[in-house]
Amino acid sequence: MIAALMAASLIGASMTADPVTVAQAHFDQVHSYRATIRSSARSGEHTEFHYAYLKPGFVRMDFVSPHRGAVLAYDPGDGKVRLRPFGEHALPALTLSPSNPLVRDRSGHRVDRSDVGALLRNVHALQQGGATVTEGEESVGGRTALRVSVTGAPAHVVDGVHRYRLWLDADDGFPLKVVSFADGDGEPLETVTLDDVEIDVAFPARFFSP
Repeated sequence: MIAALMAASLIGASMTADPVTVAQAHFDQVHSYRATIRSSARSGEHTEFHYAYLKPGFVRMDFVSPHRGAVLAYDPGDGKVRLRPFGEHALPALTLSPSNPLVRDRSGHRVDRSDVGALLRNVHALQQGGATVTEGEESVGGRTALRVSVTGAPAHVVDGVHRYRLWLDADDGFPLKVVSFADGDGEPLETVTLDDVEIDVAFPARFFSP
């Protein structure tokens, strides 16, 4: 009941407060989610995968491209990544550190820091001494989103990012699209879209232990 009342009050407030703070407050109430993620990096790398997340930090990625069929899962309990490069039921099954280059992309992203909560924490850190501008609404994947620009203070970067453009779902603040930029650079570092978003999914037993 308390969670429902809190959610109702947040929806009532809509995105009139700092939209990043509102998005974080909504995410704090989320138990799990899944989405189809497509990423295009400045390096030319294009990635598509089905992403699943369960608090307090379980992650599973089922890759569409590249490495179609590969499955990667992270267990926050032992801090290890389980990689099955040829599919969920195929050998080999590798157990690796999340810092291992085999399970990091060219931009250095880590699976244990890949969830929406980690993104919002980075955005919030960039807000400190920086500027947050609400730029209006537009449709993303058939959903109404609030477009927000967050720019860090001069020379302030977080994980190599100086500016974010975010498209936050107008109902719950969930990020639907994210574009990141380096300091003083107009060319995006990376563009990420989150489609087919489902919140509070009941995943099967052992889903995160492929």
